[in-house]
Amino acid sequence: MTTQSALSQANRIHIATPLPGPKAAAYIARDEAVTSKALGRVYPLVPHSGQGCWVTDVDGNTFLDLFAGIAVCATGHCHPAVVEAVEQQARRLIHVGGPDVYSPGYMELCEQLVGMAPTGTYTGGWEVFLTNSGTESVEGALKLARYFTGRQRVIAFRGGFHGRTAGSLSLTASKAVQRRGFGPLLAGVEHLTFPNRDDCPAGMDETIWGRQQAERQFHTIFETTTPPEEVAAVIAEPIQGEGGYIVPPDGFFQAIRDLCDQHGILFVADEVQTGFGRTGKWFAMEHWGVQPDIICMAKGISSGVPVGGFMARKSVATWPESAHGTTWGGTPIGCAAARANIRVIEEEGLMENAMEQGDWLMARFRELAQETPRLVSVRGMGLMIGLETADKATAKAWMQGCFEQGVLTLTAGAKSMRLAPPLILNRAEAGIAYQVMREVLLGME
Repeated sequence: MTTQSALSQANRIHIATPLPGPKAAAYIARDEAVTSKALGRVYPLVPHSGQGCWVTDVDGNTFLDLFAGIAVCATGHCHPAVVEAVEQQARRLIHVGGPDVYSPGYMELCEQLVGMAPTGTYTGGWEVFLTNSGTESVEGALKLARYFTGRQRVIAFRGGFHGRTAGSLSLTASKAVQRRGFGPLLAGVEHLTFPNRDDCPAGMDETIWGRQQAERQFHTIFETTTPPEEVAAVIAEPIQGEGGYIVPPDGFFQAIRDLCDQHGILFVADEVQTGFGRTGKWFAMEHWGVQPDIICMAKGISSGVPVGGFMARKSVATWPESAHGTTWGGTPIGCAAARANIRVIEEEGLMENAMEQGDWLMARFRELAQETPRLVSVRGMGLMIGLETADKATAKAWMQGCFEQGVLTLTAGAKSMRLAPPLILNRAEAGIAYQVMREVLLGME
């Protein structure tokens, strides 16, 4: 075990055993004998409990959690309001078949989601279909786009992650390992380049450059390989997640929206990782003033209970009864958790907190980038922060070093660290996180 720093010993981080500890090691041995190797765990961590931004393992070691179950636990681990909502619903009714009956909780959650829809020129109302996960939400959006348009082709972006089921995997293009050995996937999927605003040439207007990045690529494929009248949808994450927390330039999504309108193509925003306050807005696409036709959601919607969904304009949601379905989507417990979670985000001002703490953290890490060449760039919005390192080995070593010092992070893309902590992160916790991460990175010199 790496010697714990004096800083870590002075706060709630508590590492009392080697990692993994004896109980964790025993669990891991049992786990590896029976579970799929496809899971690909990155830490020898066996959590026992969580509260707020903190996780305690089976050996009593306590960690500051900066990835929140991959951007899931928006209101932290076991927020009292979410726990109470789940407990009350579990005592009353655990399951009904969502496609077969009228569940009050399903309706109430859909009302909340419709009320959160991005505003724009379209004012005709929205419809929601609830699922269990992000990949199911993307699958449903893909089916609806093809049904509504009568077209088959779809345009996605290299670096994008949309899930691992067959349809969504056809859109995913963040890592080769996610696709290797699973072909042939869906035909008619074209992948374009997702620009990074950091690459905008010095002295050039970012909005002009961003529009050029979209228009040049779309015009090229429309004229050479992909007739626009055959394209059902363009799908994009507002900020790429698995691809490295890449923020696109201003103008990029506005140009895509214009091109979609021009050619009768639907624009699908995959807000699975970016939604529900993580970037300081309910949906990250709001930062660019762009109103999608379909919005995919999951992760932060419920802070841990499996809930997902996709929301489509009423003018698009024209498929007939029984055209799509799910047994578990929109369960009473899931809907209760999501409704409570959304209320907490709103009532506790967590979107504003995400912006405040995120801006503070990014400012500190930009200062750190001036101290070491190992940190190349800092980007993000709110509490969705990407820290690009000099190489893949640095990113992995930084992640492991932070784990040994009691801070949980994850890598993303080819060589970046991602920070996606609970939106309740306070300044003291942000300070602990930064100091530990700084100490670890500088200690690698």
